[in-house]
Amino acid sequence: MANADLVKLESLSRGFRSAYLHNTDIEAQLRAWADAFPELVALREIGKTEEGTPLFVLIVGRDPERRRPSVWIDGNMHATEVAGSSVALAIAEDVIRLHLDPDGSSLGHLTLPAHLRARVRDVLFHVMPRMCPDGAEAILGDGRYVRSNPRDHRPNRRHAHWIGGDVDGDGVALSMRKKDPGGEFVDSKDFPGLLLPRAIEDEGPFYKVYPEGTIANFDGAHIPDPYFLSDNEVDLNRNFPFAWAPEPTQEGAGSFPASEPETRAVVEFTSKRPEIFAWLNLHTFGGVFIRPLGDAPDKKMNPGDLALFRQLGAWAESIVGYPMVSGFEDFLYEPDKPLRGDLSDFGYHQRGAIAYVCEIWDLFKQIGIARKKPFTEHYTHLTRDDLLRLARWDAEHNESRVVRPWRTFQHPQLGEVEVGGIDGRVGMSNPPYEMLAEICQKQAAMFLRVASLAPVIHVESKVTALGVPDTHRVDVVVENRGYLPTYVLGSAKSLTWNEPLYVDAQPHGCVLATPSDAHREVGHLEGWGRGLYDGSSALFYMRSRGTGHSRTLSYVVRGRGTLRVLVGSCRTGQLEHTIELG
Repeated sequence: MANADLVKLESLSRGFRSAYLHNTDIEAQLRAWADAFPELVALREIGKTEEGTPLFVLIVGRDPERRRPSVWIDGNMHATEVAGSSVALAIAEDVIRLHLDPDGSSLGHLTLPAHLRARVRDVLFHVMPRMCPDGAEAILGDGRYVRSNPRDHRPNRRHAHWIGGDVDGDGVALSMRKKDPGGEFVDSKDFPGLLLPRAIEDEGPFYKVYPEGTIANFDGAHIPDPYFLSDNEVDLNRNFPFAWAPEPTQEGAGSFPASEPETRAVVEFTSKRPEIFAWLNLHTFGGVFIRPLGDAPDKKMNPGDLALFRQLGAWAESIVGYPMVSGFEDFLYEPDKPLRGDLSDFGYHQRGAIAYVCEIWDLFKQIGIARKKPFTEHYTHLTRDDLLRLARWDAEHNESRVVRPWRTFQHPQLGEVEVGGIDGRVGMSNPPYEMLAEICQKQAAMFLRVASLAPVIHVESKVTALGVPDTHRVDVVVENRGYLPTYVLGSAKSLTWNEPLYVDAQPHGCVLATPSDAHREVGHLEGWGRGLYDGSSALFYMRSRGTGHSRTLSYVVRGRGTLRVLVGSCRTGQLEHTIELG
């Protein structure tokens, strides 16, 4: 049966490991899985965009309505970054495969031993493959630049500003260049059509470069500066509630926290699910994982959290080949100016999750640029030689998808221009189709290891006759056998909703000698994991931390029947254990 199910699973694929799918294909993929494997997969619509496009979350795991330790994966919150959707779908497919193939014969690429596969199968996966469907559809359509969504509600629209779009009718919106003695760019002699930053030695011709499109409120003479949010107002990754700040403090922030329906849907859905302990926010590009803290240096971070992220960083390097860096120390574009309102900060600080970003696609490594520190210098410190490396790699390994030729066009406002330039969709913002499958495999292998860290509640009991007829002492041992503690992160322990474990004892046909024992607090239980280099397992003093992972509760029960014990919390879900008496 399992083999037949695996064949069925393969037959349902819409090709997301080798292509970037339109919204209709993603929806068809999600519905196909939910229809074919209803015992494993549930599909939820958690909201709609302003344009009425559904926002879907796929839930993967047996008995998907049962609350237990869970993880969240989202992709494509920035319109151009469509590879995130493919990776999110690939993780979902691999988790479905993990359930259909318990022996793991088809899962060699996940590098998970049998006991970890079993652990992951009891974790619930919430997968949102496309947070920004309207923006992605615009990118997959004509390719014009959209940060998140192609909409703009700003009232101050009387000034001159660029509106991106396909002006020459070739179906793609790229760039326009116009000869100008004051231009900042020149043609490459090695790769004609590739524009390079102008140097003092250059003799020209020189070019001004603008987005393909038109100018609103143009006076016929003065061309406005291009701005990446000229006609698409909000960056969803600046619209989440933690540390939100308005414009101009934070570009793209939106009118207020969670002002956008996409952001609001994610905040509402995840805030009702405190059992989410790990959160993967998929972006492109760079080939790097970005971890907390986003607003302070590592010396301000909870030491236990930092040790845990060191472990994730070691896996990132060995499995995926990407470094893991601090958001504050390695991923700020201006020193000491944190990015405000981003999703991973919300997941880490407000939802208490192991939340981090992956910038999929190590383009810089592919074209031979050495690793830089801080990592943002890969984006901001590109030399002319680096751009030539990109063009050469594009020609030799990417079928020249990035560097497009220029064509003369008579623009209705600017006169003669040339249209063409960089098409960053495949090869720059996203990996080439030919490399996508391997990237999907590595990302799944990495994240399923993170999912295996879940706290695991285990209950055992012992019944002892007390010498009085039909009277017993029942010892209930509650243990956490997982890597993570029941509170997940040290920094999350103080969150008001992060409740400790409780035990409800429900006698049937018997009674508790002390009725007030029916509802008792266990407290939080530690996990066995320590992360890396937390200082507690030094070679010269290897010692355990005692039995903080376990607690024993004793009850005196009179009569014959059963004692039903319910153990859990909103963070871990609830476990049932039944004890026979008599």
